[in-house]
Amino acid sequence: MQVGFIQFKVFFGQKKENIEKVAEFILKKKADLLVLPELFNSGYLFCSLRELHALAEPVPDGMTSRTLIQLARDHHVFIVAGLPERAGMNYYNSAILVGPNGFIGCYRKIHLFDTEKKWFTPGDNGFAVFDIGMAKIGMMICFDWIFPEAARTLALKGADIICHPSNLVLPWCQKAMLTRSLENAVYSITANRIGTEHNEGATLTFTGHSQIVSPKGEVLAAAAHDEKIITVDIDPVLARDKKITPNNDRFADRRSEFYEI
Repeated sequence: MQVGFIQFKVFFGQKKENIEKVAEFILKKKADLLVLPELFNSGYLFCSLRELHALAEPVPDGMTSRTLIQLARDHHVFIVAGLPERAGMNYYNSAILVGPNGFIGCYRKIHLFDTEKKWFTPGDNGFAVFDIGMAKIGMMICFDWIFPEAARTLALKGADIICHPSNLVLPWCQKAMLTRSLENAVYSITANRIGTEHNEGATLTFTGHSQIVSPKGEVLAAAAHDEKIITVDIDPVLARDKKITPNNDRFADRRSEFYEI
């Protein structure tokens, strides 16, 4: 199975241009699964609900979802992408999974970061795992990385690959994801972005360094701080062996009766 990420500079509010850039990248490399950054179509640094309302879309009937579904059909690829979702009176920082046969699922970010709490509603649909045939896919978004329970829940539910759309501004996530992959024996694909956003006196610079990590905690591929698509071949079956030694298993050895607080 060939998996990868697209790392690029997102321009705030320019949905059409951001989606077109992704379409151009998809033409460059064949893959079975591609992960895009968090809020890849809209940009990140919202400063009002008016801005968010203008850029958020319903899922899966919005323009971005429909365009990604068409790209997935045309190129026979599964895509995980972050976008602002509008659902009734609520706005969610969401990630969707689409494939050659259409829409598969949506995850709404549970652990909101910093000023996201002003604009977005915390996710309410939990951590789900989706079987795409070649592998089982779980999704989490950016700041979810700092909560080990997020990746562990997805792994316990059977995820072979954790897809991790991100807009990282802190320096720690990439190293932490080595541990998340190792402790759960799963592949992880962190798709970060680059660039700097300015909005009403606020500024954020995104760190790049997207990466793909193996169930052994090895970095299989990594970007620097530039725009690119990177893919690698993986074997999802390797993520189903949870043994550490002949006498130790990551999940069978759990003593969950002692984990309650």
